[in-house]
Amino acid sequence: MKLDILVFGAHPDDAELSCGATIAKEISLGKKVGIIDLTRGELGTRGSAELRDKEAADAAKILGVQVRENLRFRDGFFINDEAHQLEIIKMIRKYQPEIVICNAVDDRHIDHGKGSKLVSDACFLSGLIRIETQLDNQPQQAWRPKLVYHYIQWKNLVPDFVVDVTGFMDVKVQSLMAYSSQFYDPESKEPPTPIATKNFKDSILYRAADLGRLINTDYAEGFTVERYVAVSRITDLI
Repeated sequence: MKLDILVFGAHPDDAELSCGATIAKEISLGKKVGIIDLTRGELGTRGSAELRDKEAADAAKILGVQVRENLRFRDGFFINDEAHQLEIIKMIRKYQPEIVICNAVDDRHIDHGKGSKLVSDACFLSGLIRIETQLDNQPQQAWRPKLVYHYIQWKNLVPDFVVDVTGFMDVKVQSLMAYSSQFYDPESKEPPTPIATKNFKDSILYRAADLGRLINTDYAEGFTVERYVAVSRITDLI
């Protein structure tokens, strides 16, 4: 299955938290979108890997993505080496996306920056015909995405561009609430974590609202790029 956009996240919920509204908007416009989680989030303080699997599947249904896979890398301990790169290359060649979106280039959680560089490197290597991969015992063709974008996570990095996601924040929030083990619940007996606070839950809306304010819309999500942002005409900007 060929996808238009393939979104990678170091952990289940990274994609929803950082660009869930953009995913929902692109799907509404007819784009085929998939999500690849690198790990199961098994080192997370709350919940379990098995529960995260179910939550991720539920969130995927809410967003309406075409596919969601988990590469089952070691949470906290995966590295940017040949073995990990090859597994990501297989996914890129399998789905042949025009656009790849992945983790923030710099963030609080060490897996986010690692995942960002790992996926970015794999996107380049995936285009080299002398790197041979197989999937289901069939040789794969080389494929390099046209664009690689990085979403913004815990840190307030300055975006290179923002997407107007007005009208799609409800779907984003619904997909996040599928991760009931991870986010704020005053009745929960689970240990506290930085993302399980009321402030963090509220920040899902107020951070998007602040980016929206800066472009004169209700809500927006921000991204950084690896090369110049190009437009065909100066009027392409809103």
